[in-house]
Amino acid sequence: MSKYRLLLAAAIPAMLAAAPVSAKTLVFCSEGSPENFYPGVNTTGTSFDANSQIYSRIVDFERGTTKVVPGLAEKWDISPDGLVYTFHLRHGVKWQSNANFKPTRDFNADDIIFAIERQWKESNPYFKVTSSNHSYFNDMGMMKLLKSVDKVDDYTVKVTLNTPEAPFLSDLAMEYAGIQSKEYADAMLKAGTPEKLDQEPAGTGPFMLVQYQKDAIVRYKAFPEFWGGKAKIDDLVFAITPDASVRWAKLQKGECHVMPYPNPADLDAIRKDANVQVLEQPGLNIGYLAYNTTKKPFDDVRVRKAVNMAINKKAIIDAVYLSTGVAAINPIPPTMWSYNNQIKDDPYDPAAAKKLLAEAGYPNGFETDLWAMPVQRPYNPNAKRIAELMQADLAQVGIKAEIKSFEWGEYRKRAQAGEPQTVQLGWTGDNGDPDNFLHTLLGCAAAQNNGGNLAKWCYKPFDDIVVKAKSVSDQAERTKLYEQAQVIFKEQAPWFTIAHSVQLKPVRKEVVDFKLSPFGRHTFYGVDLK
Repeated sequence: MSKYRLLLAAAIPAMLAAAPVSAKTLVFCSEGSPENFYPGVNTTGTSFDANSQIYSRIVDFERGTTKVVPGLAEKWDISPDGLVYTFHLRHGVKWQSNANFKPTRDFNADDIIFAIERQWKESNPYFKVTSSNHSYFNDMGMMKLLKSVDKVDDYTVKVTLNTPEAPFLSDLAMEYAGIQSKEYADAMLKAGTPEKLDQEPAGTGPFMLVQYQKDAIVRYKAFPEFWGGKAKIDDLVFAITPDASVRWAKLQKGECHVMPYPNPADLDAIRKDANVQVLEQPGLNIGYLAYNTTKKPFDDVRVRKAVNMAINKKAIIDAVYLSTGVAAINPIPPTMWSYNNQIKDDPYDPAAAKKLLAEAGYPNGFETDLWAMPVQRPYNPNAKRIAELMQADLAQVGIKAEIKSFEWGEYRKRAQAGEPQTVQLGWTGDNGDPDNFLHTLLGCAAAQNNGGNLAKWCYKPFDDIVVKAKSVSDQAERTKLYEQAQVIFKEQAPWFTIAHSVQLKPVRKEVVDFKLSPFGRHTFYGVDLK
């Protein structure tokens, strides 16, 4: 199998050379393999990148911004009380076809209702297909938020909420809300192969999936009947390349046009290459170490504070992020509205850490695990190296930490299940709203059911504030609430906040109009080659 993958990877340049001379093929050196082609159960940028080419959503973000714009809904109305959203859908939107599915109708309201109910209602036959863990839907509290979703007619859908939800439109523009075909779903259910809906996708998006070979390639072609107009490029290839230095070598040779997550040590050389430009902007992200607050000794806030003071954050950033990271104090990035710049970070103070550990009943320290991601992420260039630096710091205060890691999919699954005592992860914002960090990652709803709150931290004073902030429409009032929430977060210390990284994207100069996404996504509709 590995030999086959090597041959396939080596064949990519040849495949591109064999394409028609007039065809434009863009190659993206992606960093990993998607989990599947159903965005409703995905949580990684790697999977969202692979899926967002295929699917459309009811509303979308304007390319390169956090502004919500029409998607499959061309317009919408919101009731004065903020509880009823009426979406008016586009007419004439075509579905892609594949070996399993030839659509007999255009996109309509039935598809919107299927996409929502698949994640919402356990009675839906697709609720458990691929996975029943709809992380985003659950972590954002959608189960309780939605009161009803009704089809008014084929091109009108009415969504009624139980309480007002300030970021609701932004929530619907996120990747997890990609719309699948109910007709395709029904056909696969009838055939006894429902999983094919998520393995061999058909969407209404700008690109169609042609081929997927795990750890080697994802190949797409432009969907000529895309409702927004055919893409400027004809073929799109994700050449899966986990090693950052190998991605850079391919970019230099012209074997790929865009690469994510450069190695910070390569940046000087990348910037000097006349054929490459480095796009950059502050990242809407955070890298952190979560303490499992349901497990000893991390159920004691004194222990969490002691560990925070035992780790030398500046040394980690200097050694690992180099010039591409800034120290994280709060759980949201400083570029986000409502960031509380009055909060001071926990100092690096091993003596104070030892004293606090003794107060908590651990004068000689303790043993713990320390989980490190096996992959490079936009918020963390080298989790293993960070874990080694943390391990050395913790040893100085008597804490013996054993570094553990697993394959990326397994790592996240076990982390969400609450297995580790401490675990490195991070987050890139999905919609530009503080709720997407503070409630989605730290709220009580996300601490249950294998959710995204890896600290399993359910603290009522904090949760009450972030839940209230969701229902308030006035941004000044929401800002005050989120500022209070950040104070509580710092006092209770469910995480050691590591860094916010700068988003850097080396792109070959023949690429035209590639835009950095504030969410760290990679989308290629609108991009051209000269």
